[in-house]
Amino acid sequence: MLALGIELLLLAAAAVVLVYQGVAIVFAFQLDRLGPPSSASPAAGTVSVVIAARNEEADLGATLDALLAQDYPGLEIVVVDGGSTDGTRQVIAARGPRVRRVDEGPLPPGWVGKNWGCWTGAGATHGEWILFLDADVRLVPGAVRTILGWAEAERADLTSIGPRVEMVGFWERVVLPMYVQLVLTYFRTPRMRRPGSHAAMANGQCWLTRRATYLATGGHAAVRSRVLEDVAIARRYRDAGLRLRFAWAPELGVTRMYADRHEMFEGILKNVHGLEFSAARQCGFLAGLVGFFLLPLGLLPLGIAVGDPLLTAVGVLLYVALFGKHLFFARGVGAPAAYGLLFPLAVGWYLAVVTTSLVHGIRRQPIAWKGRAYPLDG
Repeated sequence: MLALGIELLLLAAAAVVLVYQGVAIVFAFQLDRLGPPSSASPAAGTVSVVIAARNEEADLGATLDALLAQDYPGLEIVVVDGGSTDGTRQVIAARGPRVRRVDEGPLPPGWVGKNWGCWTGAGATHGEWILFLDADVRLVPGAVRTILGWAEAERADLTSIGPRVEMVGFWERVVLPMYVQLVLTYFRTPRMRRPGSHAAMANGQCWLTRRATYLATGGHAAVRSRVLEDVAIARRYRDAGLRLRFAWAPELGVTRMYADRHEMFEGILKNVHGLEFSAARQCGFLAGLVGFFLLPLGLLPLGIAVGDPLLTAVGVLLYVALFGKHLFFARGVGAPAAYGLLFPLAVGWYLAVVTTSLVHGIRRQPIAWKGRAYPLDG
């Protein structure tokens, strides 16, 4: 048997871990959800869609075809080409004249490429509303009208949705459900509905705002150097006292976030690392991954080894909570539920990502994404 003090310490730590798992589930149920398009959704105000594209030949065509199938009258579609070297321009030209291409100028110092593309595109459009869309997000017919109708009903200044995540292959199905979970809990997404809440998050894949509000808060120019520009913009809106809304909307659109596991590693590394590097934050992230997801799995074998029935029982409860929660998230985001049983592999993936971020940051190595490199600023 273990000493009483050690046993109490382990039980207290287990209680904290269980609460964390419960918070993730509660947040998931508290999320707003948008169903399939409804003919009752109003169509009010002109909408401009802005897509910043750089070497998006593989995905852009399907995204544009989905936009052309929207039933929203007078929808303006602008694609900003960021110096693509593949067939992106040909994809755009094949869908003219309803799709207009804008060539961005040379990337100014201090700008992240996507921010420059979105800012350029916003300045070339005329709609009362601007819908920023990633080149790999395919909206179902009626989605634009539905999103705008929800924004109007909520009197929201910034509305974003989470489309269904298309996962192809083993590692996407292991890693991405946990990615959704970490984003949900880190940014406390459902708390944005509470008056006075400090929570702020937007999904840069698909978000809608009034043009006047976007310009008044500085738009992408105000966050030009931020890799997580969507979160940075959401925080500016929050600080200005504006209303933020996010909804899980798998029936309104679908996206495949990354083409393969190598791109997934680079993309998640980019998001975890950012340009404002903090070694303390990354060390805290590593400790959190180990403390909340891996160390709790040791309590059951420890309880059995020392013959402590209470520790053994709590260890069983931790196994049920951890594996059950990951089964829930895997199924919830569209992966086979059984992949939730492999969550320790996902934790290992994130440990590798955060460790890589820490090493790159200490060495002052730039962040690379879409063929561009950005120097660290912090």
